[in-house]
Amino acid sequence: MGNELQGLKVAILAADGVEQVELVDPRRALTDAGAQVDLLSIEPGKIQAMNHDIEPAEKFAVDSVVSKATVGDYDALVLPGGTVNPDHLRLDEAAVGFVRDFVESGKPVAAICHGPWTLVEAGVVSGRTLTSYPSIRTDIRNAGGNVVDKEVVVDGNLITSRNPDDLPAFCRTIVEELAKGRVDAA
Repeated sequence: MGNELQGLKVAILAADGVEQVELVDPRRALTDAGAQVDLLSIEPGKIQAMNHDIEPAEKFAVDSVVSKATVGDYDALVLPGGTVNPDHLRLDEAAVGFVRDFVESGKPVAAICHGPWTLVEAGVVSGRTLTSYPSIRTDIRNAGGNVVDKEVVVDGNLITSRNPDDLPAFCRTIVEELAKGRVDAA
């Protein structure tokens, strides 16, 4: 990767319980491609990442709280998984509103594993095709979404993947879609 995303600003929205690799790998792919990446959360300070939902991993410094962010501040949004992370986000009105506004803006939103749970809570999956971790597929269907079992799915401005095994394809697709959108906008 080069500097194809130079000048773009991407938000990663996460809370305690985020699956570490689903935060770290997309952030690395985006910064390697030249994007500025901010970690947003529901509280200031640090968030506790996890490995496999049960093993504490690293803590990550939050750049800003989501209640102070606007869609206009960012060119794309990434929603990592981990079971507990999106459960915290779904309970936060500012986080849900930010996700809803971001999807409705038409800007790219990428969600992996349990990350689409926040999309369900935001009410933005109806009529859309997504993939996710198997245990939340019923929630997506109940919210009117179409679920497929593929490593990465692009439906308009939504990019979704199933689990950490899909991270190479997920990260590559995020960078490609952002770069493509940049060319399309020019």
